[in-house]
Amino acid sequence: MSNVINLNKVRKRKAKEAKERRADTNRRLHGRTKAERAVEELQKKMQQQRVDGAKREAPAPLAGDDEPTSSQSANATEVFDRGAEPASVERMPVNQLQPIQLYFFRTPNGLKISIALEEFGVPYEVHPIHIGRGEQLTPEFSKISPNHKIPAIVDPEGPGGAPLSVFESGAILQYLGRKFERFYPSDERARVEVDQWLFWQVGGLGPMGGQANHFRLYAKETIPYAIERYTTEVTRLLGVMDQRLTDRDFLAGEYSIADMACIAWVESQKPDFAALPQLGAWLARVLGRPAVERGLSVGKSPDKP
Repeated sequence: MSNVINLNKVRKRKAKEAKERRADTNRRLHGRTKAERAVEELQKKMQQQRVDGAKREAPAPLAGDDEPTSSQSANATEVFDRGAEPASVERMPVNQLQPIQLYFFRTPNGLKISIALEEFGVPYEVHPIHIGRGEQLTPEFSKISPNHKIPAIVDPEGPGGAPLSVFESGAILQYLGRKFERFYPSDERARVEVDQWLFWQVGGLGPMGGQANHFRLYAKETIPYAIERYTTEVTRLLGVMDQRLTDRDFLAGEYSIADMACIAWVESQKPDFAALPQLGAWLARVLGRPAVERGLSVGKSPDKP
């Protein structure tokens, strides 16, 4: 009798496990299908908008942190696969077969991620999101970036092998650092150092720099108070960064995603490096990295220096 009971228990357990496996498989398949459908819909929509946009003059850039740094050149998907580079270029092996999809416009925030993808050495495709035409406001793009801001990515080889979309530049940098195990240390103390300066940029230098750029360059009327307020705060923040770099080459000691987050924002402010010598030396170091040079060139118009 006890053997029959035990056999029934085994059968029930196996049936339950099989049911759970089927449910898990269905969830994964559904998630993959849904994510892939969202990406396909967005790509079709963006392509049509680029065709339509070529027929009309783009309005002035939108306000906020996403004003462009220069003309956006890419009117079609750009594909970047660094696997064919000369052997002299040092590359860590990465396990990424399908390109990461980067939704991008040429702003300091967008350039953070093009720099990072170049540094990580992974294949990626650039899908231009023209913010001057409002392409970031479409329902299709909101499925990837609910805040309607660039940059955003879709990793077709996300956790469990299913696609994963990530928005917000800081979150994207952390995700890439964890996945590819570079430029984001696993040691907790070292990681906290990186996180502090990454969040310092995301919550300070970026927003304040964006407001300073807006009121100095893009506002329809000159507002001296706003210009002085944000320029003064950016100057203070750059001073904090200069002081931090007094006894180290990079913000967290070793080169990291925190440095990548700051490069385009520091460049956009055109600092007085005579007054900020450590900052100037840092910028020279990071601009000397081939991956940074390539990342900064993404989306640049051919006729721009």
